[in-house]
Amino acid sequence: MARFGAPRDRKRPLAPRSRLFRPWLARVCRWHRLSSIFLRLNGWTPVSYSDHPRSQAADARGEGVRVRFAPSPTGFLHVGGARTALFNWLFARHQRGTFILRIEDTDLERNRPELVEGILDGLRWLGLDWDEGPFYQSQRLPGYAAAAEKLLSKGAAYLCHCPPEKYAGGDSADEAGTAKSEIKRIVRCSCRDAKPSTADQNPAVRFRVPLGTTTRFDDAVFGPREIHNDEMEDFVLLRSARSASGGTALPTYQLGAVVDDIDMRITHVIRGADHISNTPKQILLYRALDAVPPVFAHVPLILGPDRTRLSKRHGATSVSSYRDEGFLPEAFRNFLALLGWSSGDDTEMFRTSDLIQRFSLSGVSRTNAVFDRAKLEWFNQQYLQKLPLEELLPAIQAELEKAGLWRPEWGASQREWFARTVDLLRPRTRLLPDFSHWARAFFTDDFDYDLAAREKFWKDERLPDLLTRLTDELAALPDWTHDACDRALRQLAEKAGVKAALLINATRVALVGQPVAPPLFDTMLVLGKERVVGRLRRALPAISARSAAG
Repeated sequence: MARFGAPRDRKRPLAPRSRLFRPWLARVCRWHRLSSIFLRLNGWTPVSYSDHPRSQAADARGEGVRVRFAPSPTGFLHVGGARTALFNWLFARHQRGTFILRIEDTDLERNRPELVEGILDGLRWLGLDWDEGPFYQSQRLPGYAAAAEKLLSKGAAYLCHCPPEKYAGGDSADEAGTAKSEIKRIVRCSCRDAKPSTADQNPAVRFRVPLGTTTRFDDAVFGPREIHNDEMEDFVLLRSARSASGGTALPTYQLGAVVDDIDMRITHVIRGADHISNTPKQILLYRALDAVPPVFAHVPLILGPDRTRLSKRHGATSVSSYRDEGFLPEAFRNFLALLGWSSGDDTEMFRTSDLIQRFSLSGVSRTNAVFDRAKLEWFNQQYLQKLPLEELLPAIQAELEKAGLWRPEWGASQREWFARTVDLLRPRTRLLPDFSHWARAFFTDDFDYDLAAREKFWKDERLPDLLTRLTDELAALPDWTHDACDRALRQLAEKAGVKAALLINATRVALVGQPVAPPLFDTMLVLGKERVVGRLRRALPAISARSAAG
């Protein structure tokens, strides 16, 4: 596993000052003795806080950009999370920096560990490779305990014995709320003054917000921001220990994110605008832990067509759903990149290398983006049509394999035929499954005739005789070329006194089962003489039955 830190700080940890805090810290230390074995086996050692003010200051000058994507395994990788990951990845690649993957999995009530692999698969499908990680917060609990103890020892935090639900800022402290303009009335409990109303409750650790002043920061997207500290609750750092967590006090989002960002030397925090309200709290934490805050850049939200926040009621929201529908990952990347970012001109089509070259935080908009399914499908069509053929073929092969249509020789002795067939089909495709459904007849003889096409194009009573004669004419051709097939059909139509379209439409349905397909004579060429003649003869009984029905 990649190491993200410098050698461990050998300074002695601060001794607990609170008598009530010691039993809790002892439980964490017992857990630490077990977890440290795992950490050493993986070659990972966290960095101490004291090294960071200097290193982060250097990073802020552009000396080694380090960003992170930190999903929680409480659901699949959704569109908003994927866009955040993409912006971090593009920024890191543009700056020749480091992209870190961190799994924030300390919410035992909501976490679903089986979803972690789904998140990783979604990132892999998008091509967002990470340089370090994945690191799991559940394996880093001693670091959060040490940070909490440091804050307690400095008087920057206090033990709170109140029930979590008593007032705002309990164990369910706002972890992803949106910034609000109204002034909040904050009620602070007596625990802040070391006068707990009860000692029966296992204590949580709360941050002691400095009162009578403001917290300011400059967001790289939204500009200067300021909040009066009196409007900020004394937010929870460590939840009170519960049996569900094995008696261990677990960190909240605020503490976990800041401690990890310090230890991992994160220089830029790029995340959704719904986290703006968390930033002042985290700025205070950085200062209390003697660390230089990173650059914060909050990207706009993604809305549905009705201008409400994108959700399941707008359709699929998980990346895996779009993968399963048959979207190309590069088309999806291109589409996601333009949800809240612009290159400064009207360019829409960006190969990934172009995105990396042109991406910058200055191009990120403050305006919320709207997820347009039709636009996404347009992007996918463009990529299906315009990608270099050799880049597209593996995706088509995977789709045919999934449908049970793939034949090994198409990747070897008949690869040229496979490439020519895909090139013929792709201008009329929208999603990858079109190759295994709409274009099924190009890859197998096992296909059905579209009912509406049969009704429309096989009803003429002259067709059985005409198509029998056409089949014989085609079977007798010495050279199987586009022009030879074209000439044979049109000469027969002229002799019979019918329009060529009558034979073209009826033949198309017989050959591929569809009313719409690539040009007939191009289709005949890729199918080959044997299959064309065989399919026409197979269709004749059905054509006779339909024409007799009138």
